[in-house]
Amino acid sequence: MIAALLAPAVIGTLGLTTPAYARAAPPAARVAWIKSCYDKKRQDTDPCGAWRLRLRDGGQATVPGAATRGVNGKGREAHLASTFAVSGDGRVLLYERARDHRLVVRPVSGGPAKVLPEDARPKGIGSDEMAVRLSPSGERVLIDYYDADDRLPSKVITVATGETATVPAAYGVLGLSADGDEVLATRLAGDNTTTLYALRPGGGATRRTPPQVIANAGAWALAADGTTVAALVQGDAERKEPARIRTYDLATGELSEGVDVPAGPHFEPSSAWWDGDLLRATYTRTASTGNSAVVRVLTVDPGTGRIEHDDQYKIGENYAFAAAGE
Repeated sequence: MIAALLAPAVIGTLGLTTPAYARAAPPAARVAWIKSCYDKKRQDTDPCGAWRLRLRDGGQATVPGAATRGVNGKGREAHLASTFAVSGDGRVLLYERARDHRLVVRPVSGGPAKVLPEDARPKGIGSDEMAVRLSPSGERVLIDYYDADDRLPSKVITVATGETATVPAAYGVLGLSADGDEVLATRLAGDNTTTLYALRPGGGATRRTPPQVIANAGAWALAADGTTVAALVQGDAERKEPARIRTYDLATGELSEGVDVPAGPHFEPSSAWWDGDLLRATYTRTASTGNSAVVRVLTVDPGTGRIEHDDQYKIGENYAFAAAGE
């Protein structure tokens, strides 16, 4: 989510302790953020300064070489934050390179960046006209484009080789599977029903028309098996209905009873990704005024119903941010 949360505050934790595994693991980012500054001449805000990372061990780091502002369709710097994404495991970054706005991918721990093919951003496409998501471990990149004619296919790029596969524009892409080998996508049929697909970039697919509770969910995640879909179902505070996570099997049509999750009032599903048999689910609550946000991350075992509060932090009013896995 590169949200326009550009409007004084700080990024901060809400009293949660860092899990032991986070202290022992390689450097991993919880969220990337960039500040905005008020332009008196324009009487509006612009991104300013450098992209920074909030790490799981509590530290912070600046991302050198990342562009502050994005570009418009003509390649000129615009009044918007540049493209930025963090993998679900927090160990890989994607961003626009400052000197030429090419998309690059590199580990949070440092080292050389891999430059994606130049056509990862087609001519005429600005930074705000594409949605970029890394696979949970960052080996692949999924890019969807918002072109006026809705004709540009989405792209799946293997970071190590630059190899590119395409997904026809008729599909709405939702994300990559846990191992990055499939694309979860939807397609609207002539009778207005939605079909859910697990597309294999090399060819082939598993598909099924899901029940409405799955089709209308707020976020989805495809497991490494290529068939199990987790759906984050929005709760309803007025009806006292809790948020739920349900799983759906594209091969058999089996729908689980689901697990109630303590997402909290007014928290909306934001993203999810599988880590083995566990699901990492992110929920976001945005203030009705001022655009500050609270991000909550839960670890859920859909098989047993066990839930752990993995992380929680607040984003101040004058920041744009990209949470891990979004």
